[in-house]
Amino acid sequence: MHIEPGIVEGTKIALSYGTAVAALAVTAKVAFDTFKKDGLLSLTSRSLLAALLVFSFFEVLPHYPVGVSEVHFILGSTLFLVFGAAPAAIGLAVGLLIQGTLLAPLDLPQYGMNLTTLLLPLFAMAMLAKRVIPDNISYQEISYSQALKLSVAYQGGIVAWVAFWAFYGQGFGSENLSQVFAFGGAYLMVILLEPVLDLAVLAGAKKLHALKGTPLVEKRLYTANA
Repeated sequence: MHIEPGIVEGTKIALSYGTAVAALAVTAKVAFDTFKKDGLLSLTSRSLLAALLVFSFFEVLPHYPVGVSEVHFILGSTLFLVFGAAPAAIGLAVGLLIQGTLLAPLDLPQYGMNLTTLLLPLFAMAMLAKRVIPDNISYQEISYSQALKLSVAYQGGIVAWVAFWAFYGQGFGSENLSQVFAFGGAYLMVILLEPVLDLAVLAGAKKLHALKGTPLVEKRLYTANA
C-alpha cells in the first residue's frame, strides 16, 4: 500500500501531515487506555513485537507494484487479534518508519500518507470487531466469516485511502482511474487470503497456552470479555 513517489506533490502533501497527526492522536489515546488497563510492560512488549513483524512483512512477504501503489500482505487484522489495537498501531507506525529509514528513503516524504492509510482503517476495524465478535468468545475462537469481515474492513479501508490520495494528487483522468482500479482489484486476493492466515495464526495460538496471561499478547486472545 505504499503510495508511490510523485502521486501527491507540492503543497498538496501538507494534507498528509494533518491526517497523520490525527492518526497518531488516536493512537496515543488508545495506547494510553491500554497502558492503564494492561500496564507499560505489556504495551511495550506487544508494540515491539508488532513493529518487528511489520518490518518483516514489508521485506519478507511477497509484495509487488500494481497501479498507483504496492500490494502488501500487511496482516493488519492478525496484528490486531494477537496484540490489540494500540500495539498494532504502534507496530505499524514504527515498522513503516524503520523500513523507510533503512531501506526505502524515497518513501519517507510519503510517510504521512502511508501512516494514515495503515492506521485509520485499523481503528475502524477495531470498532467493527466490537460489533461482530461477541463478548462471550475469545479471539482464538472466531470464525472465518468474522475474520473475513475484519479483513474486508481493514483492507477495504486501505484501498479507499490509496484511492483518495491518488485522486487527490492526480485527478480523475482515465489513466489514473485505471491505475486505481487495478490496485483495488489486486487487493481482492489479500482480502480473501488474510482471514485464512488469521485463523492459522489463531489455531497456533490455541496450542501455545504458555502465552496466556503473559504481557506478549492481547488478553482477549485467550479470554472472553464475559
